[in-house]
Amino acid sequence: MSRVRPAAVSGSFYPGERVALVRMVDHLLSEAAASAGGGPLPKAIIVPHAGYVYSGAVAASAYAGLRGRSAGIKRVILLGPAHRLPVRGLALPGAERFTTPLGAIDVDQDAASAIMHLPQVTVSEPAHAREHSLEVQLPFLQQVLKAFRILPLAVGAVTPSEVAEVIEILWGGPETLIVVSTDLSHYLPYEAARETDGRTVEAILALDGEPVGDAEACGSASVRGLILAARTHRLRPQLLDLRNSGDTAGGRGEVVGYAAMAFEEPLHD
Repeated sequence: MSRVRPAAVSGSFYPGERVALVRMVDHLLSEAAASAGGGPLPKAIIVPHAGYVYSGAVAASAYAGLRGRSAGIKRVILLGPAHRLPVRGLALPGAERFTTPLGAIDVDQDAASAIMHLPQVTVSEPAHAREHSLEVQLPFLQQVLKAFRILPLAVGAVTPSEVAEVIEILWGGPETLIVVSTDLSHYLPYEAARETDGRTVEAILALDGEPVGDAEACGSASVRGLILAARTHRLRPQLLDLRNSGDTAGGRGEVVGYAAMAFEEPLHD
């Protein structure tokens, strides 16, 4: 019997009705495309994972660069922090497909099998059941990609090198996109958040994971793992957008930071 992970946060983090969701995602992508550059397709992106009214515009700035020129991307590796349940290592969902109001997406079982031998990789259906950090990326991916599969990984207590080991095995070629889902600082006053998030982004741009801890990014393990892989493959990080909830849909007393970043492969070997 097919095991399906149904949408858990549709209707709360993003619209639960198909037409409304398409309209919202397309609007966010169109707005972001107006300021998007025409650089090479990224190998990896960092995107936020709050409700779309808060961070959707920031996430769209990364996804807009894929729209219309991403037909070669057939597999998306998704890494997001486990918010709902403690996880040791990186947890696969044990599902064959994920669904959203836009339809079903198959889980890449070959990719899952390729990392199952690693001690830091587990299978946890409960860790994925209500997790939003991965799910909120799916409607964007469904609108900018064609036929693709996903490998969703809920990331818990794990070292950056353990994350990098997983990324390396799944690296592939231009058919594989790596998506790291993370928000930045949480519940700081507006100006303090701007300063903290600015330092975090500068560290990522310098491929320096040391200053990026849990207080700087809830997905810090995935970010630092990506940084290690980016060093190995000589990726070039680029900041696409940096804002916080005080800039989008919230007050400025306590805000959450959001960044969108792209990691491009070198033009020449």
